[in-house]
Amino acid sequence: MSGSIDADVVIAGAGMTGATLGLALASAGLTPVLVDPQPFDAQVAPTFDGRASAIAFSSFRQWRALGAGPGLEPHAQRIEQILVTDGRGAGASAGPPGGAWLRFDAAEIAERSEGEPLGYMLENRRIRAGLAEAVQAAGLQVLAPASVARVEFGTAFATVTLADGRQVRAPLVVGAEGRGSVARDAAGIETTGWSYGQSGVVATVHLERDHQGVAYEYFLPTGPFAILPLTERRASLVWTEPTRRGEALRGARDEVFHAHLRRRFGDFLGEVEARGPRFVYPLSLQLATRLTAPRLALLGDAAHAIHPLAGQGLNLGLKDAAALAQVVVEALRLGEDIGSESVLERYARWRRLDNIAVSLACDGFNRLFSNDNPLLRAGRDAGMALVNRLGPARRFFMQEAGGALGDLPRLLRGEAL
Repeated sequence: MSGSIDADVVIAGAGMTGATLGLALASAGLTPVLVDPQPFDAQVAPTFDGRASAIAFSSFRQWRALGAGPGLEPHAQRIEQILVTDGRGAGASAGPPGGAWLRFDAAEIAERSEGEPLGYMLENRRIRAGLAEAVQAAGLQVLAPASVARVEFGTAFATVTLADGRQVRAPLVVGAEGRGSVARDAAGIETTGWSYGQSGVVATVHLERDHQGVAYEYFLPTGPFAILPLTERRASLVWTEPTRRGEALRGARDEVFHAHLRRRFGDFLGEVEARGPRFVYPLSLQLATRLTAPRLALLGDAAHAIHPLAGQGLNLGLKDAAALAQVVVEALRLGEDIGSESVLERYARWRRLDNIAVSLACDGFNRLFSNDNPLLRAGRDAGMALVNRLGPARRFFMQEAGGALGDLPRLLRGEAL
């Protein structure tokens, strides 16, 4: 098959960040074309991606502003509290928090956040399904399944050639296709980063007792162990282990896995039962050395793939989408070339510092907490206890995690472009 398609923007990657950007651009009258190697049907299958994501309330405001709210809200679990503790071993979650703990409560910032929770938990497949529904309702053109074979950057346009020979031409290409971005590589943008020697074991569990919207994050010497509330009295586990142990858990018999799970989880929520497939993801940091090149912008994991301990990875990508959409729309209204270096540099300046700061903060927290060094433990325990006693500091962290601070794009404030 061959042919040529013209668009305002070609978005390589129709996942959660790419679809959000497409909706944002279309809401302002642009014509984006989404390209993805996976059909939407595959992306919403339970076996495609077992992860769930913590969504900042500002990110959810963006989805509401773009018309995706009705498809997402039935599956969104409000996070009313977050309890963070520093544990010493398996089963740390079985007992009450000791001296080193933090509790964040949405009620403390209710007036400032207009009654929003600290965030929302949604399964990734539910997010993909809700965004796919909104994309189809908006009439966006989606080429899927379709693989990007190469990207050529010209003086006035970029040309994306698909594996089946079709070509899509636009003044701007967006690389939103994850860590292995073809668009990023075509522009010669390098990456830097490292492996953590850890894997995230992810499973969904059914609980005997209701979680009451509380998210638990236990920092253990092997890595974080998170219990994240989902709808229907379920929780998503993100269980960090050294790579070898994580791979052993992937292949373990169900009864062996459940024995390890009960030992790690404890019984504070009654009996727990893992249902459905379990997933193991290697953990690493990967940062693009630049966010833009002539006629190219990067967002999401193509720009920054980070440690999941604070649940900020997807939210960074959604901030990218909101900022890039606003820059592009404002440039178009001023009659500027939306793929020019001067326009794209505005996006890079807006997002560069936040992306690097959050990426390195997550890296630093993982290194600080994923060990049992007595001196580091004493220092971090003292720091946690201090923050827990300081209301202003606690409220600052909650607003920062909710995406309510800084120079926010309009969509993150719930406003239309």
